[in-house]
Amino acid sequence: MNASAAQAAEQAFIGLGANLGDRGQSLAQAVQAIARLPGTQLAGLSSLYASAPVDASGPDFLNAVAAVQTTLAPLDLLHALQAIELQAGRERPYRNAPRTLDLDVLLHGDLQLNTPELTLPHPRLWERAFVLLPLAELAPALVTPAQLAAVAQQRIALQQAPQAWCPGMLQAAR
Repeated sequence: MNASAAQAAEQAFIGLGANLGDRGQSLAQAVQAIARLPGTQLAGLSSLYASAPVDASGPDFLNAVAAVQTTLAPLDLLHALQAIELQAGRERPYRNAPRTLDLDVLLHGDLQLNTPELTLPHPRLWERAFVLLPLAELAPALVTPAQLAAVAQQRIALQQAPQAWCPGMLQAAR
C-alpha cells in the first residue's frame, strides 16, 4: 500500500466557477471529473449561483461549491484540479481573466498552508459571496452570519438546485 492510500481521507471544499462558453455544462463536467479523481469521493454539491465578476471583467459567472472526501494531499488536489481546468480549455492570459473553468481548493480539512503555489484556507474565501453562499449550504457551521453580511452587497442569484444542474451526481455520492 502506498503512502497516500494509507493516509486518512480529509474533507475538502472546492470552488467552481465559469464565465465563458457553456458555463453550466463546464461545471457539470468538472464535478464528474472531480468525482473520478483517485482517492476522492464527492460528498456534497451546492446549488448553482450566478454572480457578477469580482475584481474581474467579462460576463457573469456561474458558481458552486463541491465537498469531497479525499486522500490527495492539498498540492496534489490542486494539480489535479488544474489539469481538469486545462482539459476544459482554461487559459491564463492575465490575472482574473474570463475563464471557461476555475477550480479552487477552498479548504482542506483544518489545514493552514501558505506556499507560493497554494494558500489554505483560500485567501479570498471570506470576501466572496459566490463562495460563501454555496459553502454555507454544504457546511453551515463554517460560515457565520457576520461573514455573509459582509458580502451581502455583492450581486448573486440562486439559479438551480444541485439535482437540476448536475443530475445524478448526488446519488452517486451516497
